[in-house]
Amino acid sequence: MESLLEKIDSPDDLKRLPEKELPRLCEELRDKIIDECAEHPGHFGAALGVVELTVALHYVFDTPRDNLVWDVGHQAYAHKILTGRRDAFHTNRQYKGISGFPRRDESEYDSFGTGHSSTSISAALGMAVAAKMNNENERLSVAVIGDGAMTGGLAFEGLNNAGINNANLLVILNDNNMAIDPNVGGMNEYLLDIATSRTYNKIKEDVWHLLGKVNKISPGARAFIQKIDNSVKSLVMKQGNLFEALGLRYFGPVDGHDVNHLVKVLRDLKAIKGPKLLHCLTVKGRGFKQAEIDQTAWHAPGKFNKDTGEIITTPRSNTPPRYQDVFGHTLLDLARANPRIVGITPAMPTGCSMNIMMREMPDRCFDVGIAEQHAVTFSAGLAASGYIPFCNIYSSFMQRAYDQVIHDVALQRLQVVFCLDRGGLTGADGATHHGVFDLAYLRNVPNMTVAAPLDESELQNMMYTAQLPGKGPFSIRYPRGNGTTAKWKTPFAELEVGKGRLLVEGEGIAVLSIGTIGNEAMKALKECPPGSVALYDARFLKPLDEELLHDIFRHFRVVVTVEEGTIIGGLGSAVAEFAVDHGYTARVVRLGIPDRFVEHGTRSQLLHECGLDAESIYHRLRDL
Repeated sequence: MESLLEKIDSPDDLKRLPEKELPRLCEELRDKIIDECAEHPGHFGAALGVVELTVALHYVFDTPRDNLVWDVGHQAYAHKILTGRRDAFHTNRQYKGISGFPRRDESEYDSFGTGHSSTSISAALGMAVAAKMNNENERLSVAVIGDGAMTGGLAFEGLNNAGINNANLLVILNDNNMAIDPNVGGMNEYLLDIATSRTYNKIKEDVWHLLGKVNKISPGARAFIQKIDNSVKSLVMKQGNLFEALGLRYFGPVDGHDVNHLVKVLRDLKAIKGPKLLHCLTVKGRGFKQAEIDQTAWHAPGKFNKDTGEIITTPRSNTPPRYQDVFGHTLLDLARANPRIVGITPAMPTGCSMNIMMREMPDRCFDVGIAEQHAVTFSAGLAASGYIPFCNIYSSFMQRAYDQVIHDVALQRLQVVFCLDRGGLTGADGATHHGVFDLAYLRNVPNMTVAAPLDESELQNMMYTAQLPGKGPFSIRYPRGNGTTAKWKTPFAELEVGKGRLLVEGEGIAVLSIGTIGNEAMKALKECPPGSVALYDARFLKPLDEELLHDIFRHFRVVVTVEEGTIIGGLGSAVAEFAVDHGYTARVVRLGIPDRFVEHGTRSQLLHECGLDAESIYHRLRDL
């Protein structure tokens, strides 16, 4: 049978298909995603869950004139394939290939660049208001947001503002009860009530079909029932509708995998002006059995066998652990010894390995949903009440809670331990996920201790040190992926805050690194003439080891700083400022992430591009 998908290079081609062909197209589209993701890993489960919805959206709406904004972007694979990137999709998330997220500079169909959660409603509302101001009254803006992202405060802010602007906005709530881990919180329970109220949904479906017949005789019958729909919900479900209370007309829930029904519903909604919300029920991983069963593991599974469903791993003996697992096991050990320790994560218990502690101490771990600002201030409240929260947030996501770090934690000198996972270059997720700013944006916060371990043992000792009495706000950043030592567990040892250490003796050139990038510097030194370069591990960016720096500047003609963070504002800047403040004339050479957004690729490819792999560091040292 001739392929339908191969004929589609744009939504205009899609619109030429008869509606009866749409289910077959969805099958082909799903097979395409499965085939490509099996060999070229990506965000698999979310992409499969919105195949029918994506086809229906592009079939009904006039994209790119109608703005289509995908929240986070995990959902956008089918969208990319249908909008001219079918043949390039095999390069998804690969170095120099297409991005795993929507990007405005990649396609006119990507109305808004995304990567972090909960932004779609606000962005789409801005576009809808702009269209209204431009008298483009037929132009629609659509935000597709997952139920996990609805826990983010920005989503609520957008909804609240949408209800009073009366712009032509459609919010599509993709409800699959999952983020990476199962959703938690009041919003999840509320949506579950709506989705599972059989009485309400049966009444609504029966009345809707009846009014469809009446509508032929008395036009406007269906429009009338929408006006009283909120009262029906309140009567049957014993509660009002949150979305309608905010000023959005609510429709649903509907089956998000019935493409033909979705087309009919979206056509109806296209004719209704103003802010509205369609509640779609979908299954994450739809169409691939294993992904439907274990939705957390199949969020981004890596390579897999598409025929057997086996996730392909490369077993190695004596493999160093992942840094996130070192965090998870260390947190549990510390919590066993200190009953005041609690764990907080914004929807990432598996991603950050806090699930290790959760399994043994569920009453002392808190998954607060995708809500980084709340996670930080919630931690501050716990700290103000005598607890020691370990608040684990990915480095790039911590940017969303910067004010809370300053105002609610640091200003009050509260003992919150921020464990920033994915510090540095994270690989295929690209610019939206690289954790390259935390060293710089935390260094300038008063009362904050800013630390980064060289290896796994140092990570556990920093965590141990951070929970000791009187330490105050404490940040520890570490990278994605595996460490360097298989046997990493050692007895806990307190580190002297603000003290670095000498790793390799040498003369002439001093290399001062912070964090795990010091291991690349260590490899580089092995290629240098013995004794020609000294290597120091700063350990702490704040407070700086000024005694150590004085010694370095007195004895070396060149000081090279190495950090897996932005070149502006981090270790290099701090050392250069120190030299100026104290009148030192030794040359300072700064190696770090350049002042631009780094795209996606493997970590080794990106380290090389940024001049931070061992080979690049060696060549720089040789030239000095």
